[in-house]
Amino acid sequence: MSDEQIIMALRNQGMRITKQRKVVAKVIAENDGASCKAICCIVRNRDESIGTATVYRMIKELEDLGVIERIDMIKHN
Repeated sequence: MSDEQIIMALRNQGMRITKQRKVVAKVIAENDGASCKAICCIVRNRDESIGTATVYRMIKELEDLGVIERIDMIKHN
């Protein structure tokens, strides 16, 4: 999914499209399959003013909208 599609999904839910949300959407779109921690690190490298909580909150919002899916990376024996 492109960053434009992510932004459109947020906009369709009535969410404001902030500069921070645009940066997070772009990072998610460019790093398919990346962990939440990796996304956070990339976002913080691009814009130090974006806090970790902001990134995790947006990831959760996108999960709730069905735009992205979290994958459990823990192996159970």
